[in-house]
Amino acid sequence: MQDVVLALLVKEPSHGYHLRGRLAAALGPLGEALNAGQVYVTLTRLEKAGLVVQERVDVPVRGPRRKVYAPTAAGQERVAAWLAEDAGPRTDVAEFHLKLVAAAESGLADPLALVDARRRELMRSLAEAQHAALAHDVDSEAGLLLEGIALRLQADLRWLEACGRTWSARAPRGKGEEKA
Repeated sequence: MQDVVLALLVKEPSHGYHLRGRLAAALGPLGEALNAGQVYVTLTRLEKAGLVVQERVDVPVRGPRRKVYAPTAAGQERVAAWLAEDAGPRTDVAEFHLKLVAAAESGLADPLALVDARRRELMRSLAEAQHAALAHDVDSEAGLLLEGIALRLQADLRWLEACGRTWSARAPRGKGEEKA
């Protein structure tokens, strides 16, 4: 959660309520379960770690004053490092989705490059699972487990194809490639 919040702040300094809204929008129906307090706790931890600073206090016409947070240089470096690291074998779909959103919003990484890197990781894992499955009887407990792993990896690869199509459609176009 910390890295996603930092990445969203790279795009524009913000207050907690606005960040929660951006996270909820990025997660769609899954974002409805996002606890508002979690965003504020995350901001406090990031501030204590020296990764964000309070930039200014908004004085709205109505309502409470809001603290606006912006990333420090160390915070920006952490986001760049997080975006550059491999997703890992246990990364779930929502977590990787947020990484893609964070990459696009911050401008620090290309979502399509992240999709390609994740695809390579999953293809490697799928090849390993299929190779291991050859050494086991399909009807054994180990064979059943390996089949489940392979099916999950195949589903994740299909989802990545959808991600690639979506992010390709969102990619900025060059001057000669603008939509008519």
